[in-house]
Amino acid sequence: MPNQLQREKSPYLLQHAENPVDWHPWGAQALEEAQREDKPIFLSIGYSTCHWCHVMAHESFESEDVAAVLNRDFIPVKVDREERPDVDAAYMAACVAMNGSGGWPLTVLLTPDQKPFWAGTYLPRRQLLSLLGQAARQWRDDPEALARAGNALTEHLRREERVQPDIPDRALVEEGVSLFARTFDRQWGGFGQAPKFPAAHNLLFLLRYARLTGDHQAGEMAELTLERMYRGGLFDHVGGGFSRYSTDRQWLVPHFEKMLYDNALLALAYTEAWQQTRRDYCREVVRRTLDYVLGELTDPLGGFYCGQDADSDGVEGKYYVFSPEEVSEVLGREGAEAFCRRFGVTAEGNFEGKSIPNLISETGWEQEPEEIKELRERLCVYRKDRTSLHRDDKVLTAWNGLMIAALARAGLVLDEPRYLEAAGRAAGFIGKHLKDGNGRLLARWREGEAAHPGKLEDYAFYIWGLLELYGATFRIDFLEETHALAGLLLELFFDREQGGFYPYAKDGEQLITRTKEAYDGAMPSGNAAAALVLSRLARLTGEARWREAADLQLSWLAGAVRGYPAGHSVALLTLLEELWPTAELVCAAERTPPELAAFLREKPRPGLTVLVKTPADKARLAALAPFTAAYPIPAAGARYFLCRGKACASPVETIEELETLIS
Repeated sequence: MPNQLQREKSPYLLQHAENPVDWHPWGAQALEEAQREDKPIFLSIGYSTCHWCHVMAHESFESEDVAAVLNRDFIPVKVDREERPDVDAAYMAACVAMNGSGGWPLTVLLTPDQKPFWAGTYLPRRQLLSLLGQAARQWRDDPEALARAGNALTEHLRREERVQPDIPDRALVEEGVSLFARTFDRQWGGFGQAPKFPAAHNLLFLLRYARLTGDHQAGEMAELTLERMYRGGLFDHVGGGFSRYSTDRQWLVPHFEKMLYDNALLALAYTEAWQQTRRDYCREVVRRTLDYVLGELTDPLGGFYCGQDADSDGVEGKYYVFSPEEVSEVLGREGAEAFCRRFGVTAEGNFEGKSIPNLISETGWEQEPEEIKELRERLCVYRKDRTSLHRDDKVLTAWNGLMIAALARAGLVLDEPRYLEAAGRAAGFIGKHLKDGNGRLLARWREGEAAHPGKLEDYAFYIWGLLELYGATFRIDFLEETHALAGLLLELFFDREQGGFYPYAKDGEQLITRTKEAYDGAMPSGNAAAALVLSRLARLTGEARWREAADLQLSWLAGAVRGYPAGHSVALLTLLEELWPTAELVCAAERTPPELAAFLREKPRPGLTVLVKTPADKARLAALAPFTAAYPIPAAGARYFLCRGKACASPVETIEELETLIS
């Protein structure tokens, strides 16, 4: 008998709609039922491309005996962590507090008033049945004891350690670099031992730091990691794009699911590396990563889907691995020999008897012969017909914001108009489909339905994407939308007394905690991204409103980061833009001069903000950045107004003169 999830849009929830478990979606109905029937809540949180979520579902949630216990003694509730990151964050904090670590599937037992008294991750069927039996007996025999445990843990979670605001300084940034150096794997790149996560925002920070300071060690850490990740199996050498993380030290065997946010952040990091090093492979990685997203994860209306599963036909990694015999059937003997030799496909294999294509042992890895490109493209076509991957086709505002930023940045730096067009279409999609009647963001869209009020990450990441789009196109509508959404960001989420942003809006559903998070995980923290966009908006517009908010937020972040700066790389990235020299440029012209894009494309210019003023948008620009009203537009050509270190130079009229000024 289908359960209540059949009415949902989430692919993850729909995967469980035919379970014998009487699942409820998170919401008032389930919570009221728990209160009315005086039953504990069995909360299961996961996502549709999670391998171990599938394993637990098959072992336990498709089992009639497990379902009988859950349906009799609990109110079973399913949550898609990608749709409801606020619910996930609240109960993941409980899991970490109880166990010292967490992960997905996340399993939590709650009192009827939503307070957690047990939390863990994947449980085999036998252990799950044992846990359920013990919990049900204790709830019948001594519910007060479990209620006391739930109250105590909830109070502990609510006693958020008060952040003492601090003064941002360069020493904080330098300490972060030193911490990265201590855990850096000098042979294989990355930080620490297996499993290894890309954490592209760490690499982006190190690249920027190296550029600004000339610190060769920081640059080498980032560049070696980018090289090794690409050469291993983490990168899909047949179809493009990156998997979520590596299970081994040398980046060979990934956890095969591909996530939109990883590919967005990695595209940003490789774009930065290309601009700094001009190594051809970096440019090709950006193109093949973004082309993968455009080909596999793009909705016809312009939004971007969440990701693809690790499993196909119920087998993890089956889609990605090959034997020499199979390659030979597709490419012929000579073609197969060339492909297998280059990508390490052997009879012995490197993953359960088959091979993950990789370039770890290939000495000529950096340059790809044209015939190899043709061979892998043929194999890619074959692979799509051989088997398929489940695709999570939700469109999430937050993750789309990161991909918009990556496409806009790459479109400018690589001079690829199609990436700018895709970024603009995605922004148009969000504007049309993921805003309510009051201009507030919604978190998720799927099959024509948008749902869930936007959270901190939705606003911060999408504003980041819009700022990158403005910086690549100088379309005033992107800057206007940034201005409107940043106002909502402050109104709905900001602690104007102490600094810091709350994870969900002040008028949203109130969960057991509303803790301000600063730590970067697989994605940047919403608080760090909010600081980044406020800092850039303040420097772009010169408006006190943004400057005051940015300063308060940076002081709060400096206090939060002080304990372990390496865990807060996007906050450190923001400090690079605040504490090192900056420059502000206004270009006044009849239309945006094409040489300006070439100037910005030529090399990284950290800390430079650019506005373009034309007759068509001068009034709209003045409403956002009032200081620009005084800048005259020449009758012909362009005029460049550059300010550095709170001092402005005389305007110049050519890019060559501007280059001299800025150098």
